[in-house]
Amino acid sequence: MNYNQAIELLYNSLPVFQNIGPGAYKPGLDTSRLLDDMAGNPHTHYPTVHIAGTNGKGSTAHSLAAILQEAGYRVGLYTSPHIYDFRERIRINGEKIAEEAVVDFVERWVKTSKTHPEITPSFFELTSTMAFEYFALQKVDVAIIETGLGGRLDSTNIITPILSVITNISLDHTAQLGCTYTAIAHEKAGIIKPGVPVVIGEWRDDTADVFREVASKTGSPIHFAPQVEGMVTEDGNIYPDTPFGTVNGELKGECQLRNAATIFTAVKLLQSQFNITNEAVSRGMANVTGLTHLFGRWSTIAENPLTICDTGHNQGGWELIIREIKNTRSSNKHIVIGFVADKDLTHIFELLGEIKGEVTFWFSSPSCQRGLDADTLCDFAYKNGIYGNSEQDVNTAVTKARAAAGKDGFILIAGSNFLIADLKNVGTKG
Repeated sequence: MNYNQAIELLYNSLPVFQNIGPGAYKPGLDTSRLLDDMAGNPHTHYPTVHIAGTNGKGSTAHSLAAILQEAGYRVGLYTSPHIYDFRERIRINGEKIAEEAVVDFVERWVKTSKTHPEITPSFFELTSTMAFEYFALQKVDVAIIETGLGGRLDSTNIITPILSVITNISLDHTAQLGCTYTAIAHEKAGIIKPGVPVVIGEWRDDTADVFREVASKTGSPIHFAPQVEGMVTEDGNIYPDTPFGTVNGELKGECQLRNAATIFTAVKLLQSQFNITNEAVSRGMANVTGLTHLFGRWSTIAENPLTICDTGHNQGGWELIIREIKNTRSSNKHIVIGFVADKDLTHIFELLGEIKGEVTFWFSSPSCQRGLDADTLCDFAYKNGIYGNSEQDVNTAVTKARAAAGKDGFILIAGSNFLIADLKNVGTKG
């Protein structure tokens, strides 16, 4: 079996959220625990930090990994979904899992599945086990583990971390997690473990009550991240007064101000178990993408015109994106957007209505099985009073948007992760 065959087997023989959406969601931890037992409980061989949240958990996970790397530790990082390559999900000090390791794991699983046909894991259950085992085999000092969907019943929730982090709560995946902020907060709060400290990055009064209630029942020290002062610049965010001195953050935008508060609070707690200097915090925050290869969080992919991509795909993500667009100084703004077919777009288009007079819209479609047809999206927009152009292929849409924008214009490509994955080399920064 080669690497491509292994990946094909993972995608074609297991329920995959990328392909079939909510139908692949398999709540419950029984299969994950069984797989973990069969692998020898690898996640118990190293300390972990567990991160949940509707938005911000990817940036937070990558930033914490970068800081710990700069502190001299060997850091495992498990995130999802990937954009271009499955191996992006499992990294150690920024390096993707080796193709040979993926093949070895899949080959062993194929043999196991023949002798245990009663075990029917989802794609995420099996890949979580792969990550936990790989980190153990590679002897990481610590692993940063991001939940996939929710928290309480997420496949990763078999771990007992040294720190839990909940970045924020927004209305997304409501069919699986609940239709209210408090219902979703209960699901995210499921990662809070007895006696393990938890950091809450953003909250409302009602969700804060949920977190306090759960933390009280589990005897877990709870820390609400205090606001951090920051300045948003074109070159990144500057945090002039943190527990670690002045910190220059590579990740930019207003959305990162709250993430930074979460990160700094988490690092203060981690300092009780790891030697993390102020210099390590500064270096890690200043070079997150170089250290961990984070991509898709207000990432610049071309200049002249400035072209940004962002994987914001839910109401909370778009609230932040809209603020960034309003703050963008260009007078010639274009948005290329595309979504999956099972996404509730009602609230997102209410937000887009706030800027419809100042941007040109280009409606496109991700090429994945769940991609929403560009013309269908365009019709939905029209019914919501938003007009634009329909181009099925995102690269065609981006090319036309860049031509219309001119060298001083601005283009944002956003929506589904799968739309970003379809991008080819756009310009000076591919």
